[in-house]
Amino acid sequence: MTDNNQQITAADAAIVTSGTGTRGPEERDLPTTLKRDVDLCLRLLRVVLGEFSPELLEKFDALRQDAVEASAEHFSDVLVDPHPDEDGLAKSVSLIDGMPMHDSQLLARAFTTYFHLANLCEENYRVAALHQREMKVSINSATDPVNEMTGAYHQLIDEMGPAKAADLLDKLEFHPVFTAHPTEARRKAVEGKIRRIADLLELRPTLGGSDLEENERRLCNEIDALFRTSPIALKKPTPVEEADTIIDIFDNTLFDTIPKVYRRFDDWVLGKKAGTVPPVCPAFFHPGSWIGSDRDGNPNVTAKISRRVARKFTDHVISKLEDATRTVGRNLTVETDTTPSSPELLNLWNHQKEMSERLTEKAALISRHETHRAVMLVIADRLHESINRDADLMYHSCDDFIADLKIVQRSLAQAGAARHAYGPLQELIWQAQTFGFHLVEMEFRQHSVVHARALEDIREHGLHGERGELQPMTHEVLDTFRALGSIQKRNGIKAARRYIISFTKSAQHVKDVFELNRLAFAHPEDVPTIDVIPLFEQLEDLQNSVDTLEEIIKIPEVQARLKATGNKMEVMLGYSDSSKDAGPTSATLALHSAQERIAKWAKRHDIDLTLFHGRGGAVGRGGGPANRAVLAQPVGSVNCRFKLTEQGEVIFARYGNPVLAIRHIESVAAATLLQSAPSVEKRNTEMTEKYADMAAALNDASHERFLDLLHTPDFTPWFSIVTPLNEVGLLPIGSRPAKRGLGAKSLDDLRTIPWVFSWAQARINLAAWYGLGTACEKLNDLDTMRKAYEEWPLFSTFIDNIEMSIAKTDERIAKMYLALGDRDDLSKKVLHEMELTRKWVLLIVGDQWPLQHRHVLGQAIRIRSPYVDALSVTQVRALRTLRRRNDKEELSKSQQSDFIYLILCTVSGVAAGLQNTG
Repeated sequence: MTDNNQQITAADAAIVTSGTGTRGPEERDLPTTLKRDVDLCLRLLRVVLGEFSPELLEKFDALRQDAVEASAEHFSDVLVDPHPDEDGLAKSVSLIDGMPMHDSQLLARAFTTYFHLANLCEENYRVAALHQREMKVSINSATDPVNEMTGAYHQLIDEMGPAKAADLLDKLEFHPVFTAHPTEARRKAVEGKIRRIADLLELRPTLGGSDLEENERRLCNEIDALFRTSPIALKKPTPVEEADTIIDIFDNTLFDTIPKVYRRFDDWVLGKKAGTVPPVCPAFFHPGSWIGSDRDGNPNVTAKISRRVARKFTDHVISKLEDATRTVGRNLTVETDTTPSSPELLNLWNHQKEMSERLTEKAALISRHETHRAVMLVIADRLHESINRDADLMYHSCDDFIADLKIVQRSLAQAGAARHAYGPLQELIWQAQTFGFHLVEMEFRQHSVVHARALEDIREHGLHGERGELQPMTHEVLDTFRALGSIQKRNGIKAARRYIISFTKSAQHVKDVFELNRLAFAHPEDVPTIDVIPLFEQLEDLQNSVDTLEEIIKIPEVQARLKATGNKMEVMLGYSDSSKDAGPTSATLALHSAQERIAKWAKRHDIDLTLFHGRGGAVGRGGGPANRAVLAQPVGSVNCRFKLTEQGEVIFARYGNPVLAIRHIESVAAATLLQSAPSVEKRNTEMTEKYADMAAALNDASHERFLDLLHTPDFTPWFSIVTPLNEVGLLPIGSRPAKRGLGAKSLDDLRTIPWVFSWAQARINLAAWYGLGTACEKLNDLDTMRKAYEEWPLFSTFIDNIEMSIAKTDERIAKMYLALGDRDDLSKKVLHEMELTRKWVLLIVGDQWPLQHRHVLGQAIRIRSPYVDALSVTQVRALRTLRRRNDKEELSKSQQSDFIYLILCTVSGVAAGLQNTG
């Protein structure tokens, strides 16, 4: 990396990867292995394009070179050019404007393919770097610097003592909730090819000779297939198909990875005793899901769909547990002579005989004198019958299954076979404790208005329509509670007990849900147990949250659940709508304030609080590193439990690769533990108080500036014109519509996801930063803000996330999008605020350009920027032509379809290039 005083010229910066082996100063600083993989993938992509069409390759290279030149000029701030016709960006525009439609579509696909490959190269580098760091760790170290959990636990012991640290470890929970929000803009067929390319890239360092040649040939095959596969799916997925997202991650990483997370912690804490004594690490990973159960604004999620998705999850996880149990059982070939069975195990074997002579005779036949093995094989067969719903043989709960496994474990331990007791068998127990018979805990969600309307309908027409037919939505609301009850009966209460109310504004909204839950069933004993979770989203609701909670805990059903659960209560906070409602700065501060006040309220009432963070991948929706977010939380708001939504491209990025999944889970778990350390609590409390006045000033000014923009006449239609908002709604990437369907006619009813996604596509990222620049300018106290950046975790995390977002903006391209709207007043507001925000963020951080000191990330973004620019220019020119010619009715339906397909291809490519877009 260059030092702060070194100036980068346009000529220097222009020498970026071009496929010809030339390099510029920023890329020279990229890690060698990352450069090697990027060069390889670009070379092979060029081979593929050349084979497809030499003319296409020529245009790809020309556009890429023009974009690289334009990016270099932009980076070195030499945009004022007396010869604009020689400007790289102007050349790109000219080249794109002169292309036939089919060539433009193919080029968009080529650049999208490049981004998928570049993302893989970066992922491969991160995996290799983690492996290298692991190899350097001494087993005699007090902590494992790669496994952050060990460091966090060691710090807790130092600050609080072993007993208190162990208590906190036992309480540890990490609860990611996977959602189907449509921010993953690539189709499933593309994901399979990406996985195969990733596997081939990972193998290359171990190969040589003809094996290396064969690896390259197979890489070419997959890259060719990736390019030839349309990035746009033929149709939107159904909620049942969306469930495959979770199953895919479960199969490829989570099922086998989670026990490794637990084992890695045990290995470090217990040392050589690990795997021979009872484990220390609890099963703290508890995945949840909204897929197939979140019906807020999604008419495609019905009670019938929820049942189907739950059945799909259940059958799949039990099948995986059956296979794992059978594998452990088959390998448990310990003879009775060397490993005698305990009386408890013999009793279990006799019970299995009484249950089924067929199953026990089969197991005994292949396991003579190996009772532990025979018992495990019968357990596996019983899991098989659980899928078939054989009432006589099935397990009626996962707890019963785990109880049988622990009988086998205790018998082995008592017989002196400790390695068998606490080895693979313990990993199987961890898998069962983590995923149960449900795979994920399904959480139902609906809008508060829907509940109120259903009750009004019932009161007017009678529960059974005695005074007139009930509305279809009312029937659906009642059927939803019946579906929830059915899932509970089949899979246990953990499978589905949470019911979230969007836009909770009063305790009455919670009462409504309990009343509907009762009305849905004829017999009181059939009413399912539910935990109703208020979701506070908009600024006013966050400010009133404590008053609302005070009324909620007076509800009899809530009091009953508090008593039954040991005073446990869950509250959800919405990062998305609060940001769209109040602006990013005000939303961040309001959420922090709400968490602080809710935590204090919970402490006064002796409530064991879990805060559920409704975050997205983008900065405008609370995105950014999860571990830093945890460490910045107020005192008492975490309590060794962290729960958040994981959605879109974030799911694949965090959990798609086993090594990176382990790293992510360990990092979040470490922060969740460490947040309870006295030193962390002290710092967060003191710094929040120290910088309260600064925060208040920034909040007031930024909020005023944000509302000024939103309240400008005709802002909403202008927004839909200067971004691909309408086109994003056409992407077949999720079953959820872009609007909630409650009469959405304005920005208020627009979902935050397309709001954030569209601004990112326009290379403006307005949702992440708008208002901060004006607030900083008005405060005009750089010293205080720099100190806050150094001392206050909340502020430093916020500023770092905005700096990353700013790094992905481009004012040259932003101007092209803004020009679509023909509103100079709004365009000037946006560009002025972008300039102010960039200036102040760089001053606060001490950088000359965005991400200057975050070397790998900053360089990776700059190197991919030219390619994103090419797609962005293609997109904005297509939007310009489509809208102008549509207005004049100059396009046939076929021509409109061609333009829309081109735009959707660029949307997919830009999303892949920018990454955390939704």
